[in-house]
Amino acid sequence: MGYTNQRIAYGNTLVELGRQDERIVVLDADLGASTMGKLFEAEFPQRHFEMGIAEANMTSVAAGLAQTGKIPFTNSFAVFAGGRAYDQIRQTIAIGKLNVKICGSSSGLSDFGDGATHQCVEDLAVFRAVPNMTVICPADANETVEAVKAMAAMDGPCYLRLNRNDYPNVTKEGEKFTIGVPTVLKEGTDVALFATGYMVGLAMEAAEELEGAVSVRVINVSTIKPMDAEAVRKMAEGCRAVVTAEEHNVRGGLGSALAEVLCGEPKPMKMVGIQDTFGCSGHNYQEVLEYHGLTKSAIAEAVREMAGI
Repeated sequence: MGYTNQRIAYGNTLVELGRQDERIVVLDADLGASTMGKLFEAEFPQRHFEMGIAEANMTSVAAGLAQTGKIPFTNSFAVFAGGRAYDQIRQTIAIGKLNVKICGSSSGLSDFGDGATHQCVEDLAVFRAVPNMTVICPADANETVEAVKAMAAMDGPCYLRLNRNDYPNVTKEGEKFTIGVPTVLKEGTDVALFATGYMVGLAMEAAEELEGAVSVRVINVSTIKPMDAEAVRKMAEGCRAVVTAEEHNVRGGLGSALAEVLCGEPKPMKMVGIQDTFGCSGHNYQEVLEYHGLTKSAIAEAVREMAGI
């Protein structure tokens, strides 16, 4: 079944996995109706735990469940999943390499109506800096389905970043997801355009708009950590410059991760993202994205600049 919303794709995939593996358990922090943990609760009430507005406690309980052989998925808004529970994530889950899957829902600016307190523009940086943590940011709902399956199959701590809103898929339904491996969505020779999450679709639109003027290679980086450094270098090879696009602070996210990988063979590079500021509220998602310069035209302009046209 096809989905156009990452949260719904996530919730239904958890149910599917729950039918296959009794070790799967789900914990929610009073947001099950938004994170779609409610879908798992409806089918497996004995394996769903409503922890209330207490993310730190939820995370500690998940750590305990992991030590009994369960595969716990914890759900909350991204800003709370890592922010309120960082100590428990670091001290117990990451240091202990426990098999806990943390889902940060309504990430980036996607909770447009609630403003900076409920938006999360720094989660990739936070989780990427935690040793032993895998960090995944799927491009769309199709990729979310496969990413969740891959997360459940791997052993160890993992963070999943999900958008709140409906938007079109750019990846194929059922396409195999391999943790750590970026994928080329469009070939090109002038500029390598690396994007993650919602921005992958805008990157594709910008590349198509520039067709004939600039040859753009579009790469979907859905695993922020670990990052296949050799694959990234090969994908940037032959291009004059690199542009990155992310719905995240330009400090510490995708752009920073790529700069670390490419610093041995540096190229001109420009990062399209949130310019070290918190989010803001708006009438709709597009309005907030435009305010922060996260648009197709902003990506196209960055590519033109790096291509020298």
